[in-house]
Amino acid sequence: MPKSPTKRRPLTVAALLDAAREVFAEKGFGATSVPDICARAGLTKGAFYSNFPDKETLFLALFDRHNAATLERVRLVLAESAGRLVGADPPQLPEPQGEQRQWFLISMEFTLHAIRHPEVAAALADHEARSRAALADLLADALATVDRVPTIAVDELVRLVVAACEGGDAQTLTEIAATGSARASVRARLVPLLLREYTRPADRSDPDFHASPGDPS
Repeated sequence: MPKSPTKRRPLTVAALLDAAREVFAEKGFGATSVPDICARAGLTKGAFYSNFPDKETLFLALFDRHNAATLERVRLVLAESAGRLVGADPPQLPEPQGEQRQWFLISMEFTLHAIRHPEVAAALADHEARSRAALADLLADALATVDRVPTIAVDELVRLVVAACEGGDAQTLTEIAATGSARASVRARLVPLLLREYTRPADRSDPDFHASPGDPS
């Protein structure tokens, strides 16, 4: 029997998001139309507009899905190697290749689109703020496991880390496009430097210190 509309909805949304990511990567956000996305997904425009009012809202849903997956990867990396966060052999974050490269291109183009349209920028800024808040929680917990605290507000530290990753990815991808390879990972060098520079050993009497779960205090 056919699925009910309620049960079909998650499948429809997933199909639209998958199709949008593919077409955005191929044609660019600006050049992609709603009919392009529907054709790739094998769905009607009615199916699109019953789930998303416009292309920008669909992208923000794609942003949230990508971000949730990224946060889970970061959580796993930190859980496995938090003790090396500020050491000589820090954990390595994935380099921008394959799907990460595709997402970088899509998201950078959308960012430029948002900058030109203030109402879109406001929505993107809200999604990015929630993403940074979630990352700040992960980072604060990871630092607590190695008895370190940030020397600046943790949300500011996260802004620096995100800027280093995005700027580093831009440089790495440019070098790869120009020469076929990158000399060295920018993010792999910068992120550990930032964590060492802007954290310090915690004093358990320090009000900024938060004991890790299960740690007697």
